[in-house]
Amino acid sequence: MAEGKRALHQAGIPTFRYPDAAARAFCALWRYNQNLSTLYETPALRVGPAEVADAPHAASVIGKAYADGRVLLTEVESKQLLEAYGIPTVPTRVARSEQAAADLAAALKGPLVLKVFSETVTHKADAGGVKLDLRGGEAVRQAYRDIERAVGKQYSAGAFSGVTVQPMIPADGHELLLGSATDPQLGPVVVFGAGGRLVEIIKDRALGLPPLNATLAQRLIERCRIYRALQGVRGRAPIDFAELEKVLIRFGRLVAEQRRIKEIDVNPLLASSTRVVALDARVMLHDPGLTADRLPKLAIRPYPTEYVFSHQLKDGTRVTLRPICPEDEPLVVAFHQTLSDQTVHYRYFSFLKLECRVAHNRRRRICFNDYDCEIALVIERESPKTPAREILGIGRLIKGRGLNEAEFAIVISDGWHGQGLGTELLSRLLQIGRQERIGRIVGYILPDNHPMRRVCEKLGFNLRYDAESETYKATIHLTPNDHERRNSHDD
Repeated sequence: MAEGKRALHQAGIPTFRYPDAAARAFCALWRYNQNLSTLYETPALRVGPAEVADAPHAASVIGKAYADGRVLLTEVESKQLLEAYGIPTVPTRVARSEQAAADLAAALKGPLVLKVFSETVTHKADAGGVKLDLRGGEAVRQAYRDIERAVGKQYSAGAFSGVTVQPMIPADGHELLLGSATDPQLGPVVVFGAGGRLVEIIKDRALGLPPLNATLAQRLIERCRIYRALQGVRGRAPIDFAELEKVLIRFGRLVAEQRRIKEIDVNPLLASSTRVVALDARVMLHDPGLTADRLPKLAIRPYPTEYVFSHQLKDGTRVTLRPICPEDEPLVVAFHQTLSDQTVHYRYFSFLKLECRVAHNRRRRICFNDYDCEIALVIERESPKTPAREILGIGRLIKGRGLNEAEFAIVISDGWHGQGLGTELLSRLLQIGRQERIGRIVGYILPDNHPMRRVCEKLGFNLRYDAESETYKATIHLTPNDHERRNSHDD
């Protein structure tokens, strides 16, 4: 057997002494394949890839806390962060006196909730700082006094700064937990599961890496035991899963973009058939002395919203240039249906059939980008008659492994030739190359592709004919931007 095993090993084929070890290895391979298949499923478009969040407002909330010498945000500030990223929260107002609480109660009407407003108390319920289902001014006044007394027994005098007054939301849904913590190796991690007061006892939760798309959000939900209850149980309607997925996607973006956040707890996140709303939130920040380069890094680079551009064509049509995303797979299929044989030949140097170009295995390589290694820009426009979107062109920038170099490739829909799209797309790729600190960009062009050759010459590429490959090699050395020049001068 030794000689046979040696021959197999030299051919790269594993051998096992016992069948159970082989079975375990086979199961591991199967799970790996299933995980890849799940990762590359075409996700539904729950949140637009270029959806704008109010990131500056979120940063200002964090900056104000640092200016006050705090790393713990108040409940109001924590909810402002969520609202900046489109996550619904219950309206929350601050009352710093008993009379102010009674006045707010009269204005809001209906059953109310009072919670301690503090810059130091983290677990409000444990401190006796939560009163529910309050009706009338006298009940609110009494609750205010009870909260002040309970907090005063456990904390210093400065811990109590008043109360927050909120409408009492009917308990017609499921209490969930949505949060984030920082792992030493993986950086920020999203936590989802069953919420409520018994969250630490039940411990029904699943972990995911931000940013999330609809498929990853769905898998995160499905991995929790509470998923069966969310589908509807004992006469209760199933929750709005599409809305919950939107909240998870936006939350993942918040965690990915606001890297000063160390921990977030949204508990409870109330989910029902009609709404998903955050009832309470707590945010802890990293130490302000931690410099940006020492903040925990994300395991997955988020969608680069900084590379979203607007442009107007020669005929006045407004278009958007943005990085491609997994949700673009159906649009890519429609785009390839608009390409002529000549356009396909110019792009791929061969006549690829449509069914080959739109196969899922090929589309997933196109749409699922590791933005650290490859960035594809799509030119997108909305139809003037319908809300449907269409892709007019795709430009790709692929970094060479171990090299400070990237290769570009561009293809424009035949119906949009002559509108300056190729020039705009390539100029944006050059801009991205400079921001990514790429030293040189190259591309290969067929001799009879005269329009692409003219675009490259216009943008400053050097074209050289290679007789061996029978193509023109277009090369441009990117000048360092001001930031790089300063670093070079400092060195």
